[in-house]
Amino acid sequence: MSTQPEAWHHPIRSFVRREGRLTPAQHHALTTHWPDYGLDSQGSMLDLHRVFGRTAHRVLEIGFGDGAALLSMAQAQPDSDFIGIEVHRPGIGRLLRHLAEQRLTNVRVVCGDAVPFVQQRLAAASLDRINLFFPDPWPKKRHHKRRLIQPALVTSLAQRLQPGGVLHLATDWLPYAEWMLAVLSAEAQLVNQTSGYAPSPAAGRPLTKFERRGQRLGHPVRDLLFQRRLEQHG
Repeated sequence: MSTQPEAWHHPIRSFVRREGRLTPAQHHALTTHWPDYGLDSQGSMLDLHRVFGRTAHRVLEIGFGDGAALLSMAQAQPDSDFIGIEVHRPGIGRLLRHLAEQRLTNVRVVCGDAVPFVQQRLAAASLDRINLFFPDPWPKKRHHKRRLIQPALVTSLAQRLQPGGVLHLATDWLPYAEWMLAVLSAEAQLVNQTSGYAPSPAAGRPLTKFERRGQRLGHPVRDLLFQRRLEQHG
């Protein structure tokens, strides 16, 4: 387990660190609780049974923001184990504070880029579910290469799912939803659980503050639910 969050230098990042000032409570949480909840973003393959001290349904959330959705799911599903990845320290500090206050033991947190963490630290077929809610859509065409959802990453995510495991994405930006649908539909390891987009919010996804704000602005949300095939494809 890590003693402090660390950064990862990646050639093309899907994020920009627009980090605001840490509040005293967030700074205290990062300093005090990171040793209990933090995982290094780089390193050898994790043994998730050892990380959590049990075998359970395992969920990865990429880009958890302020942590509200992840916290809600962890509270509602104590028999599941969660790993959350985020790059913005204020959101991480907020989540750590609430995890410690509520004495939750079924969450671990990563501060850094999701791409190397998935590739280096998560074994094949080690997860039952992967959630990726409201990633940056990078709307300008010249920035599309920065979008997190790319064929290579989707292949890696699919490989980390158990057969039958679910990849759940959500966005309120229609062009990105169309991009996601095309990329996921082209991945041979995955099959769409619906004929297109799933009803929102889908599969127990908590309604977030970000989503409520989008609804007020008239931004409909589109969920995508793809399952790793039960049989070997091809």
